[in-house]
Amino acid sequence: MMDVIKSDWLQITKDCVIALSEIEFSAIRAQGPGGQNVNKVSSAIHLRFNIAASSLPAFVKERLLTLADQRITKEGVIVIKAQRSRSQENNKAQAVQRLEELVCAASVLPTLRKATRPTKSSQVKRVESKVKRGQDKILRKKMGE
Repeated sequence: MMDVIKSDWLQITKDCVIALSEIEFSAIRAQGPGGQNVNKVSSAIHLRFNIAASSLPAFVKERLLTLADQRITKEGVIVIKAQRSRSQENNKAQAVQRLEELVCAASVLPTLRKATRPTKSSQVKRVESKVKRGQDKILRKKMGE
């Protein structure tokens, strides 16, 4: 993953490419355990990616903006925070990987459902089972009712 950041482009799919100049990184202090290191070193990374101003294809932008994802702001900016590692480079690589996964998921179009009809035999089986169920219920009734 480290070699991905060293290039100028991030290849999502064969048609979908993001220029790393479109991604804004900022180092922040990480939260959680880590002793004095947490208080001194800004090892966590905030990744910001503006969807509207990006070079992504129009359908990918549209799908990203319609996602109900908490990482996407109302202004259409993806904000990803990575802080698992103590290394700033590892956190940067992790943030880029998460961005890549998000854009890749949005670039895949869902397959459309093809309408089908039930077969004749399945229709007959369904009706027969309904008739049998009805007969069972009739047999359960008391004779006087």
